[in-house]
Amino acid sequence: MTIEIDAAAFKNLKVVPHDEGVWTVTLDRAKKRNALDLATIEELVEFFNLAPRAGVRAVVLAGAGDHFCAGLDLVEHHDNDRSPSEFMHVCMRWHEAFNKMEYGGVPIIAALHGAVVGGGLELASSAHIRVMNETAYVALPEGQRGLFTGGGATIRVTDLVGKARTIDMMLTGRVYAAQDAVDLGFAQYLVEGSSFDFALELARKAAQNLPLSNFAICSAVSHMRNMSAFDAAYSEAILAGVVNTQPEARARLAAFADKTAPRVRRDD
Repeated sequence: MTIEIDAAAFKNLKVVPHDEGVWTVTLDRAKKRNALDLATIEELVEFFNLAPRAGVRAVVLAGAGDHFCAGLDLVEHHDNDRSPSEFMHVCMRWHEAFNKMEYGGVPIIAALHGAVVGGGLELASSAHIRVMNETAYVALPEGQRGLFTGGGATIRVTDLVGKARTIDMMLTGRVYAAQDAVDLGFAQYLVEGSSFDFALELARKAAQNLPLSNFAICSAVSHMRNMSAFDAAYSEAILAGVVNTQPEARARLAAFADKTAPRVRRDD
């Protein structure tokens, strides 16, 4: 049974349905540079828990104002003066949100601009595709603030750019921007102007795929990355057996066979 998402129930996220099953989810705390407080994290958990069951076919993740996300809300963290146990549970909620994004099976395209810093980079790295514009920059400044990453940088950022570069960023506060960031793997696309508009184009393209194919792409690749090569090959074969024989794919295969389907060609 398909459930419904009540967009009005979200206060720190601006949640908007578009056509073809595409949704936009915008961090809506521009005055805080979209810093992530616990209430925002809980809304991310809620939305991405519902999305796979609500017929959402692709999501654009964005930030309001001049920045995508400046990371952990340090003022909230300071004012709450949390105990080690309390902050551990905060981090577990971050992981809950980001795992639902990475493993939920719905394509997520992050539109990056301005600061993509600390927890903001952890959030972005939980998306499946990242689009930067010329204003975007990434950093992990936790070391300079007496902190340590708690939202998956040691996992996902390291997976994107490697252990040595992640450690360097943490130790020195090194910042990467624009073409350098894309060349190193922080994002797949660099655009002039609106990263949101380009991300929306990609989301609409992804939404045209069959949902089961997208589910496999956006969950299985991450799961298999955590397996041995031997177990991953076995799992891949089983999943291919299910996905590649789905009834909905027959029309697409027939179009390929009778040469009416678009051909894959290089971009010039």
